[in-house]
Amino acid sequence: MSSTAPVPPTSDPVLDLLQDPAHDPVHDLAVELRGAIAVSSRRIRAERGDAGLTDPQYSVLMWLDKRGPLTPGQLAELERVQPPTVTRTVNCLVEDGLVAKGEHPSDGRAVLVSLTAAGIAEVAETRRRRHLWLAGRLADLTDDERALLADAAGVLRRLAES
Repeated sequence: MSSTAPVPPTSDPVLDLLQDPAHDPVHDLAVELRGAIAVSSRRIRAERGDAGLTDPQYSVLMWLDKRGPLTPGQLAELERVQPPTVTRTVNCLVEDGLVAKGEHPSDGRAVLVSLTAAGIAEVAETRRRRHLWLAGRLADLTDDERALLADAAGVLRRLAES
C-alpha cells in the first residue's frame, strides 16, 4: 500500500497554494472573487446600445474611442487575437456604419480604422446603459456596503494593474 507523502512548502506562497489549496483561505477567496467578478462582468456587459454588437465588436469600438484611429494590426495586438479575426470584426462594423477605414498618413499600405458618429453614439449609449444599471444596483445597498465596495474597487484595480 502506498501513501502520499506531504508536499514540502516552497519559498513561493503561490506555488504552495497551488499544491494544496484545500485548506488555504487565500485560495478560497480567490475562487470566490473570480466567480463574483466573472458573473458581475457578464451582467454589466449584457447592458448594450441598440446596435446589437458582440463583445468583440464593442471592444474594438472601445479601443478606438480610447486610443483614436488604429490600424487593424494594432487592434489585433490590443485584443490579443490574430489579424484576420480583427479584419472580420472591422468589416462588420464598417457595414453597420460604426467605423470607417481610411488611408494611413505615413504608410500607404496600411489602413486606419476610426469611429464614425454612429460608432461614437453607440459607445456613449452602451456606457450610459451600463452605468445606469450598476448605479441602480448600488442604490439598493446600504451606505456601509457602498463604502466597502468603494474600498474594494481600489484594491481590485491595484490587483489588475500588478
